[in-house]
Amino acid sequence: MSMILQPGQVSLTQLEEIFRTATPAKLDPDVKPAVERAASIIAKAAKGEPAVYGVNTGFGKLAKTRIAVEDAATLQRNLILSHASGVGEPLAANIVRLMMVLKLLSLGRGASGVRWELIELIENMLEKGVTPMVPGQGSVGASGDLAPLAHMTAVMIGEGEAFYQGQRMSGADALKSAGLTPVVLGPKEGLAMINGTQTSTALALAGLFEAWHLAKISLLTGAMSTDAAMGSNAPFHEMIQTLRGHQGQIDAAAQLRALLSGSQIRDSHLENDERVQDPYCLRCQPQVMGAVIGLLRQLGDTLRVEANAVTDNPLVVSEDEIISGGNFHAEPVAFAADQIALAISEMGAIAQRRIALLVDPALSFGLPAFLTPNPGLNSGFMIAEVTSAALMSENKQKAAPCSVDSTPTSANQEDHVSMACHAARRLLDMNQNLSHILGIELLSAAQGIRLRAPLTTSAPLQAAIEAVQHEVSALDDDRYISPDLVKAGQLVQQPHLLAAAHIDLALEA
Repeated sequence: MSMILQPGQVSLTQLEEIFRTATPAKLDPDVKPAVERAASIIAKAAKGEPAVYGVNTGFGKLAKTRIAVEDAATLQRNLILSHASGVGEPLAANIVRLMMVLKLLSLGRGASGVRWELIELIENMLEKGVTPMVPGQGSVGASGDLAPLAHMTAVMIGEGEAFYQGQRMSGADALKSAGLTPVVLGPKEGLAMINGTQTSTALALAGLFEAWHLAKISLLTGAMSTDAAMGSNAPFHEMIQTLRGHQGQIDAAAQLRALLSGSQIRDSHLENDERVQDPYCLRCQPQVMGAVIGLLRQLGDTLRVEANAVTDNPLVVSEDEIISGGNFHAEPVAFAADQIALAISEMGAIAQRRIALLVDPALSFGLPAFLTPNPGLNSGFMIAEVTSAALMSENKQKAAPCSVDSTPTSANQEDHVSMACHAARRLLDMNQNLSHILGIELLSAAQGIRLRAPLTTSAPLQAAIEAVQHEVSALDDDRYISPDLVKAGQLVQQPHLLAAAHIDLALEA
């Protein structure tokens, strides 16, 4: 069953469902008249005398070259073939499908001048599972994500490559196998397809959705580490957060309080604890994670707006106006991606310090060295902590901003670019690294809580530990540990861990 989308009004919740479940999507048919009206205006302009960029002219630095009416189809086809110049590993199918949906939303606003036939083909490709092969590298995020979107469009004209029913094949064969027919592009249609920020935005949304999931996991593993280290929950007091006023901090502290409520471990050291304050990695979780939560919510709103935007060029703005502008410049997406990278890096940084605290007997308040019952003979989590440090450092390096970089392209016509595409693509690797860091914290904290027996933790944290035990057994004596870390990294990516601990935090209001 396809999800029916209203261009300009699609929510992050809808986009995440499409991303995670491969739900097909279609536009509300009520937008068809506006789409067709803009297409008729473009068709008329293609036959007219005034120069209209990309309609009866060349592209970029070649915009002064006039194109004859009879060459309009060849112009658009050549545009796609010449611009399909990406390299690198193909983007994942769920990202390409999201990219296709974002292109639907942009075209569906009725300002791009494409025929409804193109929209129907994208919808049918989504429904039947024809997924273009889109190389991940080649866009500078300026005149749209030209190369990746050209690879997507190439399949629509029977060129390029696609995946269909698990097989990689030519675009022509994929369409034929699915019972679909390639389109012949009309005036401006090739330009409308490849101008736009849909690749950068799809990648940024993928990074956002996973970062938000991992933010909730970070609250879980942070609460577990706090209990394992016999830390205090006093810094999570509601009034402390209210006095500062940031909603993200208020929400983070509320989750931490709920996760630790009812812990016998906490009750055991409410009195006569010689420690006055915990290290910042425990004490300042509401402040750090609150800032992460607030930032991701803000960036989610930016990306929601971009997902609903018209970002090609030129645009049909009225019955007699086709105006050239710069909506294809992906600076908002580049800024968003850079800031998501900062949030991912900081989540990993504070989590890594909690892991380091737990394995250090000078800091862990009575836990054995490196969380092994027999330290010396066994090394326990000694090098797992080192692995988390390596991943943390890698993410810090990857968090360097991409949007401050620019290089002139297209013979200096496109002289300032955003670098949004790879700014967003690097979020996938950063989230993978963060998953492994949080997986190591999950195992370390679960081990620390077990070592506090007969004292027990709270019900939500115990439920999370039991979910861990289904995948990874307690580490009594040293064993080949890498498979355990891989399993833990995969476990934190799954929704059932959050469900077990009853963590529910909304990205979108």
